[in-house]
Amino acid sequence: MAASNFAQEMHAVGERLLFKLQRLPQAEPVEIVAFSAIILFIAAILVLLMITCSCYCCGGCCPGPRGRKSQVQPMAPR
Repeated sequence: MAASNFAQEMHAVGERLLFKLQRLPQAEPVEIVAFSAIILFIAAILVLLMITCSCYCCGGCCPGPRGRKSQVQPMAPR
């Protein structure tokens, strides 16, 4: 039941987006700038997500495997 609701919601969002894209050539400049800003924001988030995933999954940010960590022992009172 939840999957069908999700699919219907995604379909509705897609239809609204398509409707907005079809009306974009006749839109006011403010609407065009706002729509472009939203698209750029979504693209930036997706690019950052891809960079994060590639660094995490492939180990691109870390030069090599990390050594074993040693535990810190408490100091004896003086």
